[in-house]
Amino acid sequence: MSTERKEPLFKNPIESNDGLSIDDLNKYLPAINKIEDLSMTANQMRDGVFLGLAIDGIKKIPNDSIDIIITEPPESPSQDINDSRKPITIQKYFEWNKNWLSESSRILKQTGAIYLICGWKHSGMYQSLLNSFFKIQTRITWRNSSPKDQTSPLTWINRTSDIWFATKSDEFMFNQEAVTDETNNTKSNGPLELGVTNLWSDIMDIQIGSTIKMEGDKPEQLIQRILTASSFKLNWVLDPFARTGGIGVITKKMGRRFIGFESDQDRLLMAMKRIDNE
Repeated sequence: MSTERKEPLFKNPIESNDGLSIDDLNKYLPAINKIEDLSMTANQMRDGVFLGLAIDGIKKIPNDSIDIIITEPPESPSQDINDSRKPITIQKYFEWNKNWLSESSRILKQTGAIYLICGWKHSGMYQSLLNSFFKIQTRITWRNSSPKDQTSPLTWINRTSDIWFATKSDEFMFNQEAVTDETNNTKSNGPLELGVTNLWSDIMDIQIGSTIKMEGDKPEQLIQRILTASSFKLNWVLDPFARTGGIGVITKKMGRRFIGFESDQDRLLMAMKRIDNE
């Protein structure tokens, strides 16, 4: 009789995986792709979601190959594929963010952009870090009805979150056009439409659109607006912290190619199902 110890089917409680049937597990468990087995070249990229740490996945991506990065970094990141997310010191958190952002700069195309979603507590830190590797274009503020970074004790109730928009260089596309001083000056003379300003007060963190919203997902309108402004169909979109694949679902729906990394197997399975079913 074999004494080989089998890995548990789930690392987290089964109740956290609503929406995954036995048929889903039979379909997606054997199809899991691990970052350690991932191989890419400039001429042979692979879309999909991959199991492993974000920094390890980003290192597998060739130089100057990603068109746009859209992501919300976790506040308690995994340091090891088998490690649960535990709070870390602000200094370690700074270094952890510095590492993956440095690698992200390497893989982004010269015309590429990064949209980093965050709360107000770490927004200043991300401004400093992004400024070391990219050219910051603006900070977008959107209406978030349920942000986690409330003050304690509760004073002014927070109802907004930030998105830092930065680019690899001064040569980037925006709203289907190459950005130049001439086009910017022309647009600044006329009235700005609501969606072109960096105050996205029309975005509501509620269920709008056909995509079923799960915990950690951002509003569908928000991701659509980012993709419309800074990408074309068939562009490569990366989310290093894919969670249950919310950004990947919208990316596929809009005809872009998606790469996502997730260190939690349960979340990864849900992401695989959601993106596959889109």
